[in-house]
Amino acid sequence: MKQKLIAIDLDGTTLNSQSEITPRTKEVLHAASQAGHIVSIVTGRPYRISQQFYDDLGIKTPMINFNGALGHIPHENWNKEYADTFSRDIVFELLEKRNELGIKMSAAEGKTLVLSDTVNNNVNEFFPVITQPEQLLTAKNLRQDPSAMTMWIEPENKQNVIQKLQKEFGDYINVGIWGGPYSILELSPKGINKARGVKFLADNYNIAREDIIAFGDEHNDTEMLDYVGWGVSMQNGTTELKNLANDITPLTNDQDGLADYLSNYLNLAK
Repeated sequence: MKQKLIAIDLDGTTLNSQSEITPRTKEVLHAASQAGHIVSIVTGRPYRISQQFYDDLGIKTPMINFNGALGHIPHENWNKEYADTFSRDIVFELLEKRNELGIKMSAAEGKTLVLSDTVNNNVNEFFPVITQPEQLLTAKNLRQDPSAMTMWIEPENKQNVIQKLQKEFGDYINVGIWGGPYSILELSPKGINKARGVKFLADNYNIAREDIIAFGDEHNDTEMLDYVGWGVSMQNGTTELKNLANDITPLTNDQDGLADYLSNYLNLAK
């Protein structure tokens, strides 16, 4: 089979509900790599909470973080690495309006930038735990433009905050909504999405668009699945994504759905 670029989302796709990569999924992704295909992680997660999965898979390909805003090879100084950002002044303004907007917690991040405005006791790994004063998200500590800002919002304020953000900063940022139990908004540079990261990967490897296959489950995978030659929604994916996708995995992420589908699609030996 012709060489494929395989772009894999993490949460709800490569990872099961326990945020683990199962032995079966690891086996199939290794087999795909051994067959000459390129496997790359394309995730909304920050680098700090995706590196362990990259290492667990043992791949050496570039990884895309922050929904396309960061492209890099972990553990290497890669001359093609990129980082898209937005002005830190937006962060400063939102910090000043924290109480007015009902923001319970916020963080600003980049590849090595990790700042949070409060100690994290509630939202597990998705907000950074701070232990030192220099890790606080303040105007003094934020010395560079971030690739992402995440905000935990009071649920009743969410739509109002989205409207205000889009009205005031819509020319400079995207406003994303996380799935799951928490009311979390994510700001990213305007026009950046996972399709940007996938195109970067494809250009790097000289892979034609029609030879890219991508797997996802949530709204932030929409542009990626729409862009690639063959976009696959997980069985546990959103209705919107299933309607957009070229195909849907018969099994969920808790049933090794990615591994099952990819093994059949690539005709990998069982």
